[in-house]
Amino acid sequence: MTSTETTREAAIAGIRPSAWVNLALGVGAQAAGTVFINTPAFLILLLHTQRGITLAEAGLLAATPTVGMVLTLFAWGALVDRIGERWVITVGLAVTALAAFAAMAVDGYVAIGAFLLVGGMAAASTNSASGSLVVRWFPSNRRGLAMGIRQMAVPLGVTIAAVSVPVAAESGGVPSALLVPGLIAAVFALVCGLGIRTAPPGVTVRRPASPSASDGDEADVPAASGAPEARAANPYRGSAFLWRIHVVSVLLVVPQFTVSTFGLVWLVTELGLEPLAAGVLVGAAQFVGAIGRILVGVWSDRLGSRVRPLRWVALSAGAVMLLLALSDAASWGVAAVVFVIATVVVVADNGLAFTSVAETAGPAWSGRALGVQNTGQYVAASIVGPAVGALIGLVGYPLAFVAVALFPAAAIALVPRVSAERDRL
Repeated sequence: MTSTETTREAAIAGIRPSAWVNLALGVGAQAAGTVFINTPAFLILLLHTQRGITLAEAGLLAATPTVGMVLTLFAWGALVDRIGERWVITVGLAVTALAAFAAMAVDGYVAIGAFLLVGGMAAASTNSASGSLVVRWFPSNRRGLAMGIRQMAVPLGVTIAAVSVPVAAESGGVPSALLVPGLIAAVFALVCGLGIRTAPPGVTVRRPASPSASDGDEADVPAASGAPEARAANPYRGSAFLWRIHVVSVLLVVPQFTVSTFGLVWLVTELGLEPLAAGVLVGAAQFVGAIGRILVGVWSDRLGSRVRPLRWVALSAGAVMLLLALSDAASWGVAAVVFVIATVVVVADNGLAFTSVAETAGPAWSGRALGVQNTGQYVAASIVGPAVGALIGLVGYPLAFVAVALFPAAAIALVPRVSAERDRL
């Protein structure tokens, strides 16, 4: 097939070839931010087993970048709505890189934590901006796929951190580990600054037909619509749909961050795996999880619904956390398989929720709505580290996993049911 034919087919499908370039850059940007955010989690093993820090204390340090994200997610989202994605991502990643390099040069966990906090504040720029790229460049009938690809960034970033940070920490301590996210953020700040472009007018977006529409009722309108009052309408008024999605996402963050924060430590201290082998297993699980996000996104496109798959993901997340609790007493092979399954399931909701929020909010509100979405998630995530770490220290891993399973169970009933004709179960 010639390049001309490829371009023509993409145009017929409503997707410009440059949309895929911007999507790839958005994925790279968020992966770079994710590497920084997750680097402290993969230092827990070193800090706990060799430096004598408790799991609660190590979890608190691991949560500092997430706390930083909470402080700035909405502000970055509002800035995306005003100036676009390119400069938000470029400046954010540049500051992230500087924070990582500065943390390498200081002594003491308080000082390191301060720079991790600053870096998290800057890395938050990639979350809303990369999601906004999908909304602006892709039509609604391909947005589940595109957002699924975009959501690959998180497991990809975790994978990179899982296979590189523990090794770097073993060889050179905390400074060597921090060099990894610093270099990656610097590279993508430059690449995204040069490569990201503003979406042309005419790309279709999905948003509520009116502020008073029933929960989940949506209609397609052009991004460059001539009705500014429609674009500016507050999607939170007259409908609880967005708030319910936000709450569901907060509840589903708990199992996700429990597995990503303490999975490596559990594999090493409870199952007896070597750190390198455990890191490879975590990385492999994250890679499979990335593929799973794409498949779930395609599934939602074909169903014409984001919330039906979201309900099933919530149910599955509770089930796999219970299986993880039971596998603690099983052989390491069985436990490893369950761990991979759990890792895949607990990250599957993000693309669905993000797409639903972005579509419902529309182009004029997507940055802010995604900022609210991210803020709620990372508030919960910042609590997971120290809280679940303390719970594990108190009752052990199995009972802690059982407690975590209650959160996705609570989310099931809160998932909105949209238009009965389109989303009848």
